[in-house]
Amino acid sequence: MCFRVNKNKSNIILMKLLEGKTAIITGASRGIGKGIAQVFAQQGANVAFTYSSSVDAANELEKELIALGVKAKGYKSNAASFDEAQTLAQDVLTEFGSIDVLINNAGITKDNLLMRISEEDFDKVIEVNLKSVFNMTKAVQRTMLKQRKGSIINMSSVVGVKGNAGQTNYAASKAGIIGFSKSVALELGSRNIRSNVIAPGFIETEMTAKLDENTVKEWRNAIPLKRGGTPEDIANVCVFLASDMSAYVTGQTLNVDGGMLT
Repeated sequence: MCFRVNKNKSNIILMKLLEGKTAIITGASRGIGKGIAQVFAQQGANVAFTYSSSVDAANELEKELIALGVKAKGYKSNAASFDEAQTLAQDVLTEFGSIDVLINNAGITKDNLLMRISEEDFDKVIEVNLKSVFNMTKAVQRTMLKQRKGSIINMSSVVGVKGNAGQTNYAASKAGIIGFSKSVALELGSRNIRSNVIAPGFIETEMTAKLDENTVKEWRNAIPLKRGGTPEDIANVCVFLASDMSAYVTGQTLNVDGGMLT
């Protein structure tokens, strides 16, 4: 939120940075996606989010977002399917009336050393992590072009920036997102459509809570800020890129990693 001082009435008006905007967030039933959805609703955005199988979690999140005074709806949709992405975009446009922000957050990992990784596991990670970004961007492009505005935010990773042993498939998918996003920024910039990337570092979520505590401590100690990030840390940067505060920012990759890549 931000504050505006009304000099005539000597009072302060509380403004929400995303008031009136509609955002699609993929993979939002848990983790980073859920954190983004929550913060976006707090900032006044109407939220359409997708999930793959967690129906109960999605229903709970939908109720939570609506309670914040915004319009919200969860959609069971596979972003890796071109046809489902097209259907989703049309359904959201019909339900919400506009699509102002797209956050491509859906992703999976199937880690293994190159000598052991299967073709199936390589292809699956590329399909879910990278092709889904193509699918969803294509799906919202027509609407954003007609509106002559839009912000596309794609979730990469520090692994996509620097690589990581045992994650050739994941690193390739996340690096591909960066190249794709820069190209989209060049293609659509003249229509006031911006395309940017966030590369999260070690973010502590439900998944990392299952890891060995000593391993987590080692990772934290290797980070200059000496802590793992939170979904809210990522969400706050998404708010900046989705809001009018970043109106002159496109084609950029923001590392949100506590200084890991410094």
